[in-house]
Amino acid sequence: MRILWDQISARPNQRGSGRAKAERRGETKKKDPWFPLGCKFGKSADDLLRWPSLHLMELVDLETLCERLYTSQNSAERAHAESTLKCFSLNPDYIPQCQYILDNASTPYALVLASSSLLKQITEHKLSLQMRLDIRNYVINYLATRRPELETFVIGSLIQLLCRVTKFGWFDDDKFREVVKEATNFLNQASSGHYSIGLKMLNQLISEMNQPNVGLPLVQQRKVACSFRDQSLFQIFQVSITSLHQLKSDGNFQVSGVLKELTLSLALKCLSFDFIGTSVDESSEEFGTLQIPSSWKPVVQDPSTVQIFFDYYKIMRPPLSKEALECLVRLASVRRSLFTDDPARFQFLGHLMNGTKEIIQTGEGLADHDNYHEFCRLLGRFKVNYQLSELLSVESYGEWIHLVAEFTTKSLQSWQWASSSVYYLLGLWSRLVTSVPYLKGETPSLLDETVPKITEGFITSRFNSNQADFPDDLSEDPLDNVELLQDHLEFFPYLCRYQYETSSLNIMKIMDPILQVYTERASSPIPVDANELAVIEGQISWIVHIIAAILKVRQITSCRTESQELIDAELAARVLQLSNVTDIGVHSQRYGEISKQRLDRAILTFFQNFRKSYVGDHAMHSSKLYSRLSELLGLHDHLVLLNFIVGKIATNLKHYPQCEDVIEHSLSLFLELASGYMTGKLLLKLDSIKFIIKENFQFLEEYRCLRSRTTFYYTLGYLIFMEDSPVKFKASMEPLLQVMIGLESTSDAAFRSDAVKHAFIGLMRDLRGIAMATNSRRTYGLFFDWLYPSHMPLLLKAISHWSDVPEVTTPLLKFMAEFVLNKAQRLSFDSSSPNGILLFREVSKLVVAYGSSILSRPINTDIYNNKYKGIWISLIILSRALSGNYVNFGVFELYGDRALADALDVSLKMILSIPLADIFAYRKLTKAYFAFMEVLFSNHISFILNLDTNTFLNIIGSLEAGLKGLDTGISSQCASAMDNLATFYFNHITFGEVPASPASMNFTRHIAECPNLFTEILRTLFEIVLFEDCGNQWSLSRPMLSLILINEQMFTNLRIQMLASQPLDQQQRLSLCFEKLMADVTRSLDSKNRDKFTQNLTIFRREFRVY
Repeated sequence: MRILWDQISARPNQRGSGRAKAERRGETKKKDPWFPLGCKFGKSADDLLRWPSLHLMELVDLETLCERLYTSQNSAERAHAESTLKCFSLNPDYIPQCQYILDNASTPYALVLASSSLLKQITEHKLSLQMRLDIRNYVINYLATRRPELETFVIGSLIQLLCRVTKFGWFDDDKFREVVKEATNFLNQASSGHYSIGLKMLNQLISEMNQPNVGLPLVQQRKVACSFRDQSLFQIFQVSITSLHQLKSDGNFQVSGVLKELTLSLALKCLSFDFIGTSVDESSEEFGTLQIPSSWKPVVQDPSTVQIFFDYYKIMRPPLSKEALECLVRLASVRRSLFTDDPARFQFLGHLMNGTKEIIQTGEGLADHDNYHEFCRLLGRFKVNYQLSELLSVESYGEWIHLVAEFTTKSLQSWQWASSSVYYLLGLWSRLVTSVPYLKGETPSLLDETVPKITEGFITSRFNSNQADFPDDLSEDPLDNVELLQDHLEFFPYLCRYQYETSSLNIMKIMDPILQVYTERASSPIPVDANELAVIEGQISWIVHIIAAILKVRQITSCRTESQELIDAELAARVLQLSNVTDIGVHSQRYGEISKQRLDRAILTFFQNFRKSYVGDHAMHSSKLYSRLSELLGLHDHLVLLNFIVGKIATNLKHYPQCEDVIEHSLSLFLELASGYMTGKLLLKLDSIKFIIKENFQFLEEYRCLRSRTTFYYTLGYLIFMEDSPVKFKASMEPLLQVMIGLESTSDAAFRSDAVKHAFIGLMRDLRGIAMATNSRRTYGLFFDWLYPSHMPLLLKAISHWSDVPEVTTPLLKFMAEFVLNKAQRLSFDSSSPNGILLFREVSKLVVAYGSSILSRPINTDIYNNKYKGIWISLIILSRALSGNYVNFGVFELYGDRALADALDVSLKMILSIPLADIFAYRKLTKAYFAFMEVLFSNHISFILNLDTNTFLNIIGSLEAGLKGLDTGISSQCASAMDNLATFYFNHITFGEVPASPASMNFTRHIAECPNLFTEILRTLFEIVLFEDCGNQWSLSRPMLSLILINEQMFTNLRIQMLASQPLDQQQRLSLCFEKLMADVTRSLDSKNRDKFTQNLTIFRREFRVY
């Protein structure tokens, strides 16, 4: 039967049956005295008859719809059910029906609908205090009396509702802050079911308090969280500890694993609370020191607190045992200042050390991967939160450090199983060895005995990893996963540097025989086993990465003694020797092999780190390294070594046309060399550079490497422009000129061919790279004169033929966006030059042609790539051109040129073709849109004011939405636009002269049709400044002053409204704050007056937020 939900609210209440009838007869079961009495949400029992209500027959249909909503596999059925039932969560008038459903529904899905609808009502609507108190009391009573018949997910939904209403009403009534007492009452009941609900209430309460909600300003959220932390959190933690002890020892209590799980979870949530409002990323495993309040000290220092979690680790099975370890990880991170004296801290540390020592000795629970990982995290926290001297002070340190070293070695041997866990162990050891120089006293650290075994074990494990079979997903291999490789090598170099001579000898001892074998295989007269070579290349790749990492930490440590430089030379010489071997003989035929590509990427990583230490701008010219390299390889200075590196880059570019990773890595290194002032000058002297400039590399023709073309020509541009020679510039551009001539001579009929498409895409990427390299007026002038006016028609021709193909239009528009960008004031033409105007005319033609085309055809598939992407790049082009300060835009109107008007018209049409929701949905589109709006309101506000009122209000509405967003940059841009708008009104209308300009008259008309416009904007700005954690208060203060001065009566009325919304006992104090806000502020918008208002606003915000 189809239900007309609009009739439900109109039909008078009809009597039901079951529980509802029993309530009316007074036959309901008497409540336990500690539970609140039954209540109706804001109504008496007699009033119930006058409520809009559900008929019992309709309730059956509603239950059917609810079941479809939550269980149906048919998306159409679910959508229909959702559409029909959404009225319960959107309209506050339906709150009584939600209670009726809870009282009378027989299916759990209907109960979930009612509770989730009430949850949304609480979050999104400002309900009366009495209504919220009634809901709170009702839910507590409902959970107490209906618990046995409720499904688990229904209980969870109701508890979430209770915690949400508690959070939102925390400061409104003392009853809301008694929720812990109510939960404790559940814990004191005899049944395990009530005990479970009490624990769930406390678990959910902490989660609710620890996360932001849409309906609560961030400042209010933090105030509630801090009040909850100070008043209730410690009490809850004590409950969790007490419950853990009871559940462990009370044999008369029927204990289930669920109760232990809930109690452990509760303790973990307490220790994971955001104590100081740092908003740590929950997706990250890392967190800083735990800032537990001082009041927790007795419980934290109590030895039984740490011990109970070690006990639960032993008695619980995974995954619950992991939660016990997580609690220990957080206890190990407690701030040092919590312990008032050293003995207390040493005692606490001793308990942690003895507990972990016992786990290592017995190995209990470590067969589970999650336990193993969490235990490694626990060990890693020892040095994060404690000094080496404190560890040495513990009596069992000697035994503990040897056990941890043995555990680490075994973990390294089980590298594939414990790959991600080793990170924490290596972090522990690296922090230990870097602390040795600061260690005082004569107590031995024992690191000299343990660290060499770990370094040897790490290298051995990397070798063994190469012989394992990896799955098809190459990201599982650390050599193919940059992030995983970085994790592996982030800490290990510090261990090597600790005993560098020993470690380096070990590395060379391992590397030399493998390098010899690899060299011999290059010239082997007999066929070489490809699998054997792949294993060797993998092993050498690891060694090269390790050496590269060792050189990298040299830049951030004080490892710059002559002896260490000589060791660096020994290791570097072997990699340089290897680099020579990789491109000869048999190896020169293996560029298609993955293992060979990994090896060459490892060598490039080595060159990058080696360059930063010993080549170029920050290199040490008197380094002993070059003396040793000269003896070993004949490389006696920077220039020779630089030529060696560039030669390797050229080889890679030539032989890896289809390997995008190697090409990108090679070009990245090439760009680093070219962009350095000293290395760039040195490169010009090398013959290998002349080869690269003249060579037509095959990778430039590969479709998969198209993106690399921009980087390649960007680097070449650096080198070309480093020489102040127009002749050499034209000679270098000759290949690109020939491509352009060929495209220009192509007929319109042949211009849609694939060959033309590929050639044009490559050309645009190449030209963009050259444009990116022009960083001065001189270099930009060379490029501009080369391109304009001869070749600009080609761009317009391409837009007209390929406007429907994003593959073509995207690189073209991105080139133009770079070409019009006035970075470093490079677009600075002579005073008599029309080039700025001519350039904008070309921009206008291009944008108008593209915009007209994209607006004229429907786009139904992949709307971002086919439409939105081109639009946001077009907006960037116009933003940069309009704000570049190289065009006098008044010329266009003066001489009747439509270039500016057409560009603005088509840009507006493109913007209006995109729903505002989509503008906010795509990050790059959002940034481009608001940047464009800021430019328009700053330089072309008359265009905005001359729009029709609906369009004008839509744009203002989008700016207000941007103000409320989380992105500080976008919020500042919107504030700037609003300030320009309000300033225009103040200068031209409030204090304007008669007769008014057409723009002023239009503005007046807009305001007349929407008189509350400025009031709402000012209200929004005040709410953001006062109730949110805004990081751009200076930017927001600018439009606030402009809006206040437009109409001071408007500000007075807004002030009265804001004060009326505050507690009565605070209104007088806050009224004084408002008076101080305008102290010494005059009725002008000069910079001095604006700065004074900004200072007052800072004080106003601080004093307003005190209560």
